[in-house]
Amino acid sequence: MKDGAEVTPAYRAAGGKRTYAAVAADVGVTGETLRSWVRQADEHAGRAHSGGGQNPESRDEELARLRAENSRLRKAEKGVGARAGDPAPGSGLCRKGDEVKTRRWDFVSAYAKAFGVQRICRILQVSRSGYYRWLAGAKARAVRQAAEDALVAEIREVHTAHKGTYGVRRVHAELRGFGHTVNRKRVERLRRRKRTTVPDRLAPPAPDLVQRNSSARQLNEKWCGDITYVQVVQVGGTWLYLACVIDICSRRVLGWSMASHMRTELVINALEMAVATRGGPRGRRDLSRGHGSQYTSAAFAQICDGFGIRRSMGRVGSSYDNALAELFWQGLKRETMHQRLFSTMRQARLEIFQWLTYYNSRRRHSALDYLSPAEFEQRHQRERKLTLAA
Repeated sequence: MKDGAEVTPAYRAAGGKRTYAAVAADVGVTGETLRSWVRQADEHAGRAHSGGGQNPESRDEELARLRAENSRLRKAEKGVGARAGDPAPGSGLCRKGDEVKTRRWDFVSAYAKAFGVQRICRILQVSRSGYYRWLAGAKARAVRQAAEDALVAEIREVHTAHKGTYGVRRVHAELRGFGHTVNRKRVERLRRRKRTTVPDRLAPPAPDLVQRNSSARQLNEKWCGDITYVQVVQVGGTWLYLACVIDICSRRVLGWSMASHMRTELVINALEMAVATRGGPRGRRDLSRGHGSQYTSAAFAQICDGFGIRRSMGRVGSSYDNALAELFWQGLKRETMHQRLFSTMRQARLEIFQWLTYYNSRRRHSALDYLSPAEFEQRHQRERKLTLAA
């Protein structure tokens, strides 16, 4: 068996260009054994560490050891270091706009006008280029989020329609039957998430004035507002977004708005139509609405304040807090789409408009003693006049 006196010179001859493990493999010993022999030889020859310094030869040994350790880590942990399989920004794994998903960019965007991007980035110790990359990817993120939100809404509808008995595989099969080209793992991920809105974390919260009470004694006492999505089969596929405002007392749709985007003006247009339907802002009313950034925006808050409307918001992720709107969306999609997709945006707009008109004037509602919303309001107003006359 070889000993340290025979093997140590072989390591010295490499001049630090070979690791302990490489030399040890040539002579049939372990790397740790060779390192111990070299250390013992250094101590015996008086070349051990002294005064905290190292001679040129021991520095070479340390450098060789660090190189070997670095090589071992690269092999053990794929993706660490350059050229080790680490996905680059913009690749298939990290899509453009997803490199940074922290609240700091939201903060920079919120206060950019007041303090300037350069100053805020310097204080937060973040790069301006990262912020501008985040801004450039905003549209792509919004499109992806809208598509996912629409799919989540349909997943929830399928689950509710089958009384909660359908698992991932049956929900996936149902969606495929509707014409969706969607991966089963994606359905599983979105079903767990069950998210249909994108809240604005910087917006001040509104109180929960309605508190799950989906009834009202008087017209205009309580309204509810929400957004839904329907898929349209065009070149590449697209989405039509629909916002509605409903009177909780009569279940009448007072205002609606349809667009190919889900910006704040979508919900503002629906609210303005509702106010106009009621003859302008008369008296105070409560509006229960979703948690999306459209409803929590400063522009929407200003419109509500101008009309004398108090905003109400329930818990995030709870369908019960806006159950009336959830049931309304289910009925709309079930009765207009008939397990199919709209072919064009024009067809989608026309059929939804026709259904909304039918819903208000003719469709009998179980919560209204099987009267239509229009008939219920007429009877309600007659009874109120008789009460006042008495």
